[in-house]
Amino acid sequence: MRALSVSVFAVLVLAATPAFSQMLPPPARSVSLSGPRIGLTFLSPGVVDALRENEIHVAPVISQFGWQFERQFFSASRGVSAVTEAVVLLGGLEQSVAIPSLSWMVGLRTRNGTEFGVGPNITPAGAALAIAGGMTFRAGVLNVPVNVAVVPSKAGMRVSVLTGFHLRRRP
Repeated sequence: MRALSVSVFAVLVLAATPAFSQMLPPPARSVSLSGPRIGLTFLSPGVVDALRENEIHVAPVISQFGWQFERQFFSASRGVSAVTEAVVLLGGLEQSVAIPSLSWMVGLRTRNGTEFGVGPNITPAGAALAIAGGMTFRAGVLNVPVNVAVVPSKAGMRVSVLTGFHLRRRP
């Protein structure tokens, strides 16, 4: 009787294994969405003063050039994707200064390209929390993001408008 019970159990487990395997979600895929960024940052008077205290003299509007290292690490069947990105920028080059900026953002992007993220930002004006939103426009394998980032800090407000491009490819 015990042998029959073990045999029945073994058959049920072996028969059920393919069914259980089909119910599990597929493994997550990571997609690289990195590319160049260009834009403008609008600085409040307090931020301009904070930079001046660090011997950085700029007008209230500076250019931004840099690179966004982005990874899509989850994509749901409904079209919502989780992304993380590091944005490295140099600002003020048109004014003969190089103001470094580093942001690390974590966010979501919908199937239609609407995106939102939040994360820390570090510049010579201080550390703060960046809040960004925007839209990615798609043309075949080319993606063109347009984002607005707001960075409130003790020194004042920074508002950046950035765009760029990247090719959608798998690592």
